[in-house]
Amino acid sequence: MIVRNLEEARKTDRLVKAENGNWDSTRLSLADDGGKCSFHITRIFEGTETHIHYKNHFEAVYCIEGEGEVETLADGKIWPIKPGDIYILDQHDDHLLRASKTMHLACVFTPGLTGNEVHREDGSYAAPDENS
Repeated sequence: MIVRNLEEARKTDRLVKAENGNWDSTRLSLADDGGKCSFHITRIFEGTETHIHYKNHFEAVYCIEGEGEVETLADGKIWPIKPGDIYILDQHDDHLLRASKTMHLACVFTPGLTGNEVHREDGSYAAPDENS
């Protein structure tokens, strides 16, 4: 069994911060924990816009707190996001995530992340079998 505390994890290298300051993410469960997914609590900071395109990962995102919106770039459609909403990137959607109030999000990635990923210029993470 693995038990972790969010506030304690934020004091370790499990807290990953965006270079541009738009977000941070605490990786509570990672691929090396033995599951087929990873689980994170991510904060998207008020007034920011982040381009994301997970071409190699399925992601489900549940809003715990805050407000914002997701815009899919293929069609320009915008979905408001508030507490209690989930959005699922089942088509590996290229999207923009905007926070009007700091959002606290519970995120599940499949396949699981290692915790060392860095967003590439196109908004994606490398596939698990890539060396970059």
